[in-house]
Amino acid sequence: MALSLIPDYVFTDYRAVTPEFLRARGVKLLLADLDYTLAPKRQREPDEALRAWTESLRAGGVTLAILSNNRSPVRVERFCGTLGISYVGHAGKPGTRGFFEAMRRGGAAPGETAMLGDKLLTDTLGAKRSGVLMLMVEPKGGPVGAWNHVLHALQEPFKRACKRDARQKN
Repeated sequence: MALSLIPDYVFTDYRAVTPEFLRARGVKLLLADLDYTLAPKRQREPDEALRAWTESLRAGGVTLAILSNNRSPVRVERFCGTLGISYVGHAGKPGTRGFFEAMRRGGAAPGETAMLGDKLLTDTLGAKRSGVLMLMVEPKGGPVGAWNHVLHALQEPFKRACKRDARQKN
């Protein structure tokens, strides 16, 4: 099976991903990366916008779980505990183990699952390998450090190749 590194959808921000959007695509479980996807890495607690979005997903019948490669569970546990959501840490993205563990815990099949992330070689590749819908966003707080600037510049052609790039509508 040939794998594409082109995300299924590209958005400027996670808030553009609504429960209605997800339900229209049969998504019951939304896996999300934490760092730079839902919050800048330096942000220690969820802000009000993230709390409201999380609640809108819950009210809309979509389960949210964090899928993180973060090596330290402290930040992920704090965020998830505050939001009342589960997580799989040390997920090993782009490997599929973390994806399938999160789907098992969330009671969803790949066709009922989407991944929300900001990185091509971890989030997108892992989602594609796991058979889940890939929703890519611009990094929250912008890329930090020289490596992240290079990495995000290298990702741009793949984002532009996405036929469903909501950034073009802004």
